[in-house]
Amino acid sequence: MTPARAGLIAALATLVLDQASKLWLYFGTDLVMTQPWRLAPFADFVVVWNRGVSYGLFQQDGGFGRWLLVAVSLAAAIGLSVWMHRAGSRLLGVALGLIVGGALGNAIDRAAYGAVFDFVHLHAGTWSWYVFNVADAAIVAGVVGLLFDSLRPAGRDPRTDVAGDRNHPQA
Repeated sequence: MTPARAGLIAALATLVLDQASKLWLYFGTDLVMTQPWRLAPFADFVVVWNRGVSYGLFQQDGGFGRWLLVAVSLAAAIGLSVWMHRAGSRLLGVALGLIVGGALGNAIDRAAYGAVFDFVHLHAGTWSWYVFNVADAAIVAGVVGLLFDSLRPAGRDPRTDVAGDRNHPQA
């Protein structure tokens, strides 16, 4: 399987899982009326509408901010998709696909509802992590994949790598 195809599958799977989980929890359950749902001593399902970006930063109440964030998400998804189609490794393709799928999932929410539906709340004692969704988790996993891919020596040819070439000393 090519890196681009693996990335496309990751993007589509992320988008479908993200939207299906949000639609089911919001429209198919009574979570809105009966929240929080305790899943474990450290995890709840809750309903949070995030009008900002990561960690609730840059909250936008007006239409301009909403559509600006939709446009930025779509532009990022397009740019990352181009990169995904040029990816040289399956890890890079999947990592980019996870980010693209997550960006599109959150952009759909923002376009449809004016905010992103977040529902997973992790906590321990007085410590509380931000509330997130499948798209957010995929974006984080994609960034971790990008970091791992950047640390891999694969794709570097020691015969052409200037830093590793003893015949071409560095100045």
